[in-house]
Amino acid sequence: MVEVKTKVENRVTVVSVHGELDASSALILDNALEGVIAQKPAAVVVDCSALEYISSPGIGVFISRHGECEEKQISFALCNVSQKINNVFKILGLDQVVKIYATTDEATTAMGASY
Repeated sequence: MVEVKTKVENRVTVVSVHGELDASSALILDNALEGVIAQKPAAVVVDCSALEYISSPGIGVFISRHGECEEKQISFALCNVSQKINNVFKILGLDQVVKIYATTDEATTAMGASY
């Protein structure tokens, strides 16, 4: 199961993901991101510090919502990604597509300053 929380920090909407992101829980994150993007923020940062596991459907959510953000000129990034999950992103080449920051502060500062 996954839990999703949102907050605005430094003019950036931060979406925190807690738990496991698999086929059964990917829809929860997808719906949360859909709601955030519908509000047309300037930037969205997904905090993965409490993300324990990610499967293909979870990765698909990140890819599709990143693409939607690009279309709507909304900056999109991830932060606090564990080494294990970061390795998955590197193998798939997603680290070349989606910005990944080491910390929430680094992400919100960079994304807040980018517009």
